[in-house]
Amino acid sequence: MENITKSVKSLIRNYPNNFENIPSPCYVLEEEKFERNLQLLSSVQERSGAKILIALKGYALWRSFDLARQYLSGVTASGIYEARLGYEEFGKEVTTFSPAYKLEEMQELVQISNHIIFNSFGQWQKFKNLIDAQNALREHKGIPPIEVGLRVNPKYSEVSPEIYNPCVQGSRLGITHKAFKKGVKKFGLEGISGLHFHTHCEQNSDALKRTLKHFEKHFGEYIARMRWINFGGGHHITRKDYDVELLIKIIKQFRKTYGVNVYLEPGEAVGWQCGFLMGSVIDIVKNGIDIAILDVSAAAHMPDCLEMPYRPDVRNSYMAKAIKRNHKLKLKGEQPYNYRLGGPTCLAGDVIGDYGFEAPLEIGDRLIFEDMVHYTIVKNNTFNGIPLPSIGILRKNGTFELFKSYSYEDYKHRNS
Repeated sequence: MENITKSVKSLIRNYPNNFENIPSPCYVLEEEKFERNLQLLSSVQERSGAKILIALKGYALWRSFDLARQYLSGVTASGIYEARLGYEEFGKEVTTFSPAYKLEEMQELVQISNHIIFNSFGQWQKFKNLIDAQNALREHKGIPPIEVGLRVNPKYSEVSPEIYNPCVQGSRLGITHKAFKKGVKKFGLEGISGLHFHTHCEQNSDALKRTLKHFEKHFGEYIARMRWINFGGGHHITRKDYDVELLIKIIKQFRKTYGVNVYLEPGEAVGWQCGFLMGSVIDIVKNGIDIAILDVSAAAHMPDCLEMPYRPDVRNSYMAKAIKRNHKLKLKGEQPYNYRLGGPTCLAGDVIGDYGFEAPLEIGDRLIFEDMVHYTIVKNNTFNGIPLPSIGILRKNGTFELFKSYSYEDYKHRNS
C-alpha cells in the first residue's frame, strides 16, 4: 500500500477497509454528501414550486442518476450527446439548448426532448415545421408535445471573468430586447411556450433578484404570455452561505405575479463539495523550492484551475504563499513543510498551486483535492497521452465502488 500522509488520515478513519481499493488518480463521489445536496435542492422545489434540472454541462456522472432522479425533475442539455444521455439514463424531463442546431441533430432531439430552446428566431423558424410535425405525431399517440422556448439576453450579468459572462458586448448567447421585438413583429410568438435566460455563475440569490429587474424591464410584456420561464443555471444553492430563503421568496413572488412555471438549471450546485480527486506524489524535485510532481494534472484533469483560474483545496493542507528572499523563490506557510504541486504534462504552467503540510511529503503519498466532481470530469482531456483518472463512489455504508477506469484504447480511439 502507498504511503499515507496526515493529509489523508481523515479519509482513512472514515473508510478504513476500502482506501486501498481506490486507484490513483481517481475522481470519487461521496454519496452521503451528494444526497445532502439533492435533499436541499428537492426542498427548494417543494417550497417554491419551481422545477430543478441538472445541467449536464456541469455534472454528468450518470451512474449516480438512480439517486438523483429520486429528488430532481430532469436534466438540461447543451448538445445532442448530453440530451441523449439525459433521455437514456435520467428518464424524466429533458430540456435542450444550443446556440445553433444542425438538421441531423434536431431530427434526433425532437425524439427525446421535452423543451427545445432556440438562440434566435431564425433557428426557430428553420425547425418549426419539423417540431410541428413531431408534435402532431405525439398528439396522435397521447404524448405531451415538445414545448419551444427562446433564450433572451437581459444585457445584465455580474459574472466575472468575461469568459463566463454571457452578457458581454458582442455575446453570441441570447436574443437582445431589440432583436426580440423585431422577431415578434415578423414571426409572432405563436408556438413559443417559454423564455430562458442564463446569466449566473457561482452566484447567490441576491444576484438573481437584481437580474430579474433587467429581465422584466426588457421582456416583461411577454412573460405573462408564456407557460414557463427558465432562470438558467449558476445558482450556487448548496453553498453554505447561499440565501435559500431569498431564492424561494423570489420564485414564489414571480410565479404569483405572472402565473408561470419556473425552472432552475444548476450544475455545479448539484455536485458541489461532494467529491474529490485523489492523486499520488510520483517525484519530488527542488528548484529554489520543493516541487512535488503528481499523477494528476491541472491542465488535463482539472482544467478550470487554469481557465478560471483558481487554486483547489487540498485536504488538511495550508495554501502557501510564494515569496522572494535574496532573489530566490521560497514558499511561506503556516505549516512547516511547503511544496509546489505540479502535474505530469509538458506544459510549463501545469501547476496546481503552493501548499503547506504538517509532515514532509514522500514519493507514493496520496493527496485529496476537494470539490472535484463537477466540471472537472466533463472538461478533462488526454493532453500528452496522460491517462484520465478513474471514477468511483464512496457509498454511505463506507464501501468504494469503481464506476470507470480508462485505458490506452480510450486515448487511442479518441484521436482517430
